[in-house]
Amino acid sequence: MQSGSIYERYGGFAKINRVVMDFYDALLDSDELGPYFDNVDMARLIDHQTKFVSGLLGGPVDFDDEVLRRAHRHLRVTQEHFDELKRVLGNILETHAFLPADVQTVLAAVEARRPLVVA
Repeated sequence: MQSGSIYERYGGFAKINRVVMDFYDALLDSDELGPYFDNVDMARLIDHQTKFVSGLLGGPVDFDDEVLRRAHRHLRVTQEHFDELKRVLGNILETHAFLPADVQTVLAAVEARRPLVVA
């Protein structure tokens, strides 16, 4: 059994930042999801999301569910788009050599937040 949080095992903030950057590169290339990011300050979003994902993985950052709900309320994210986001995230985690069990743990943490994001 591995010790430490997923955040620690995969190199902390710098590594998670690379994962998040690749994740958003893939989302921006998506015909379905890319339009959600039109007119978005991507540098600010990537910084924010790196902190959010770090917290999901057991890092030192924690986010309030209400902040997540407010940030997505106006976007009208569909179930299908959320599913696609999870698929892309899983692929990116695998590309960054996350172990299958850790990929599933991350995707389960994301799934738990579906009601906060999906309209």
